[in-house]
Amino acid sequence: MNPVAQAQQDTVEEFQLFDDWMVRYEHIIDLGKALPNFPVEWRTEVNRIRGCQSQVWFQIEMQDSGRMDIQGISDAAIVSGLIALLLRVYSGQKPNDILDAGPEFISDIGFDEHLSPTRSNGLHSMLKVIYEQAALNLGSS
Repeated sequence: MNPVAQAQQDTVEEFQLFDDWMVRYEHIIDLGKALPNFPVEWRTEVNRIRGCQSQVWFQIEMQDSGRMDIQGISDAAIVSGLIALLLRVYSGQKPNDILDAGPEFISDIGFDEHLSPTRSNGLHSMLKVIYEQAALNLGSS
């Protein structure tokens, strides 16, 4: 199985363990608290994700291994948790694996139904940047 698709499936299964959406939100926030340090010098306009209600920054670099290293941070707790989920699925993956696995896991988890419209728009903006960078770096893998 495609490693991105496997990570997506694992994430969906993890969220199926929580019956209540308040518990899911708490889990998302906890994931965000565990994000690695995001250097202040990366918090630039070039790295800012447009379309998010809160401030969001991504730093995406291609590694010599042909894998995308994605780092991110937000000034909002729940958005930081969403970033942590995206990093879990996409960071360290090859661009072709990212492009071969669509982001349907977002709706499989239920985010399309349970996030506010502005949070959902922000999540889709983050996904768009990841997929655009994967397409740009396809020849590097």
